[in-house]
Formats: sequence, C-alpha cells, structure tokens
Amino acid sequence: MSLSEIQQRILAEEKRVGRKPGSTRLIAVSKVQPNARVEDVLKQGHRLFGENRVQEAAGKWPAFRAQYDGVELHLIGPLQTNKARQAMGLFDAIHTVDRPKLGRTLARLAQELGHCPELFVEVNTGEEPQKAGVLPKDADAFIKEVRALDLPLVGLMCIPPVDEEPSLHFALLRKIAERNGLKDLSMGMSSDFERAIAQGATYVRVGSAIFGARDYG
Repeated sequence: MSLSEIQQRILAEEKRVGRKPGSTRLIAVSKVQPNARVEDVLKQGHRLFGENRVQEAAGKWPAFRAQYDGVELHLIGPLQTNKARQAMGLFDAIHTVDRPKLGRTLARLAQELGHCPELFVEVNTGEEPQKAGVLPKDADAFIKEVRALDLPLVGLMCIPPVDEEPSLHFALLRKIAERNGLKDLSMGMSSDFERAIAQGATYVRVGSAIFGARDYG
C-alpha cells in the first residue's frame, strides 16, 4: 500500500466520523527500514517519522535532516534512562514515558539543556505483564507526577493486545486523556488505525503498510 493510499484512508475515516480533516497526523514508522525506502517517503513530501530505538535513529536521521527540511522525529519505542540525553537531542516527541525514574531523568536534563521534546505517557491498557506502560489504575497519579516535574506532557500512547478488540483500548485511553485534560492520543497502527481515528487518535503509527514488510535479518 502506498503513502497516498494511507493518507486517503485517514481522511476518509475522519470524514466518516465527523472529525476535522487533518486532525489525525500520520507517523511513518521507519524502524528497521532500509534508507532507500525511507528516502522514497521523504521524496513524496512526508516529514513525520517514528523510530523505536535511539541508536538506530542516531545512525539514520541526522543525515536525512541535513538534506530534507521540516523533518519531525518521534520516539515510539522504550527509552532507557541512560539514552535519555541522546534522545532529547534527536527527537521532537517521546511517546513512551512509563516510569517515575524516566520522568525525573527527563526533568533533570530539561533543566540542564533548556529544552525538552513533547512527552506522552504510555499506558498499558491491556495490563500485559510483558509490556511497558503504566497500568490504567495508576495513570492519573503518574500523569500528575509528570506534570509536577514541569515537563511538556501533551498526551497518552497505547499498544493494545494483539488478540483483543483494539477499539475498547482506544476508548479507555481517550477517557484517561479526557479526565486529565490531555489533547493528544497516539494510538492505532497498520491494522487498526481507522478504528483509532474513530476513537479520537491525533497520531497514528503506520509502518509496514507504507514501507513494506520489515527485514529483521
């Protein structure tokens, strides 16, 4: 599927559910994708990308940013505290704030560096033990804790369980965001982004549907 097809499907779903056209931003997830595929999407005019790992982004994006104006890069994978300084220099947003220690580290670095990417709290809506993210019952308290650190918290992120109806998880995330006055929702991937848009996603994260299957070899 092409980038333009995904963009058209996003607009069609926004129209279907009565949302303002363009109210959902498309993050092209470029993790583990060859540079040639990424550059093809850049040449088509797309500028918002997502990466899972700090090291991979560091090896890929400085050169692309030197060549293409207006690139916006979001970290959508887990962040280790020892990579936080590097992440703050690479990314415009971090979607995976999930524990107090990381929040405190980002706050300290923000004071030191004088800037901070926009932040999202990751919520483990499925309460899956193998996944990162705060549990829904702990989300309000953690959001309050992040705000108390004077960090630029703008929204929430989730990755629903693969074997459950994602709309239920998207609706849960929306409710947590609404009661905490957060405007952004990072939810929905290649297989379910339209259902995420119907539940209010402001960012959808689409990789394989744009770039093709990833080669992890």
